[in-house]
Amino acid sequence: MSSLDRETKAAILAAVPNLRAFAISLSGNVDRADDLVQETLAKAIANIHTFQPGTNMPAWLFTILRNLFRSEYRKRRREVEDIDGRYSDTLTTQPEQGGRLEFEELRKALLQLPEDQREALILVGASGFSYEEAAKISGCAVGTVKSRVNRARNRLIELMQIEDVNEVGSDQEMRAVLSGTKHR
Repeated sequence: MSSLDRETKAAILAAVPNLRAFAISLSGNVDRADDLVQETLAKAIANIHTFQPGTNMPAWLFTILRNLFRSEYRKRRREVEDIDGRYSDTLTTQPEQGGRLEFEELRKALLQLPEDQREALILVGASGFSYEEAAKISGCAVGTVKSRVNRARNRLIELMQIEDVNEVGSDQEMRAVLSGTKHR
């Protein structure tokens, strides 16, 4: 990143945690997510000349990440890997804290959502993008994003058997995902 100006570097680095969270939600795998974020950053830096100053850097980065994920997904679609999850279940340990249990429950419920709903929910609920920004990142209409987010929230609440969002605990990001309130 040495050829980038200080402001551009700062904007890219500030987006990394949300890029990582989005990548995890898309891929369901922390290692793949980290690789995806690394590829996103490399591609963004290599193509920084195409970024228009004054526009939304995080939205540009999320678009790159999403496109990389879609390309990877299309390539891997023909691969068969741990279909029933038996192998991956042997690699995990049960969390010891309540918050971690809730997070794991949310993660599993998110993976049960259709990909388009999960993506919209993570962009709007967890990453804090506006519906307009999420629509631009996803390449669809604002109304479509709103509908996907609403369906995703309702389905998550159903899957997690939640009657009141306040039951979830003190995690502001989780509440934001489920209720639509901003966590920032």
